[in-house]
Amino acid sequence: MAEEQPPIYIIKKIVKVSGHHGGAWKVAYADFVTAMMAFFMVLWLLSSSEKVQKAVGGYFSDPEGSGKMVGSTQSGAGGESMSIAANDMDKLKDKLEQAMRESPQFQKVKEQVKMIVTGEGLRVELLESDVGTFFESGSPAPTEKATVLLGTLAQEIGKLPNKVFIEGHSDARPFTGDYGNWELSSDRANTARRVMQMYGVRPNQVAQVRGFSDQSLRVPDNPADPSNRRISIIIKYLDALPAKAKKADEKKDGGGHAEPKAGEKKDEHPKAEPAKAASGH
Repeated sequence: MAEEQPPIYIIKKIVKVSGHHGGAWKVAYADFVTAMMAFFMVLWLLSSSEKVQKAVGGYFSDPEGSGKMVGSTQSGAGGESMSIAANDMDKLKDKLEQAMRESPQFQKVKEQVKMIVTGEGLRVELLESDVGTFFESGSPAPTEKATVLLGTLAQEIGKLPNKVFIEGHSDARPFTGDYGNWELSSDRANTARRVMQMYGVRPNQVAQVRGFSDQSLRVPDNPADPSNRRISIIIKYLDALPAKAKKADEKKDGGGHAEPKAGEKKDEHPKAEPAKAASGH
């Protein structure tokens, strides 16, 4: 009898492929990145100025309301660069001069543009020359140079909260006919206002437009000097006259009223001064 063969067993290994591990690690990584971003924002805020901190805090307190205006004198952060100099006329003067130097037209007429800090604020004057420069002869029509320079000034002044006065001045040469120096100085000042409002000065920012004719000459000894024909743009101080400017004005006026010396009795009822004649400006 033949020997029985042992059964042959075939063993098949079933390899199970593991499924997807899931996205839990992605969530953890996103949380980590968010935390790092928040950490760096906190560091940035701690090193920022108080104005920036108030602006950011105001936005998160009231994103849709007035909180956006916190920290700057203009809506949003766009006005902050110029609001720093809004009541510091020396810095504002440097800022405007820098902006105007970037204009190619300024290089041709830089001797006719003067800036000076006065008791009123920053006075910017565009002076005429023998050949005109800023306006057509005997006309309020502006030249291309005037439009470019007034537009450059308007773009910077429009970022400020300060009020603006615009003055027109003429020389003492008489006109023939009904149109005279009063009309010319007033019309040129009004033309400057229109140009500046086209380029960025807000309508409610212009507080006064004044024509002086030849009553406030820049060169009194030479009433016919062409620099007497000019446009003056005065950027007013935001608040009361700063102490530095106030002292300068007091010196100019003789220092104001003197205080009584020791032992002297102060006059409690000073005599009334006679009324001054009204100015014809």
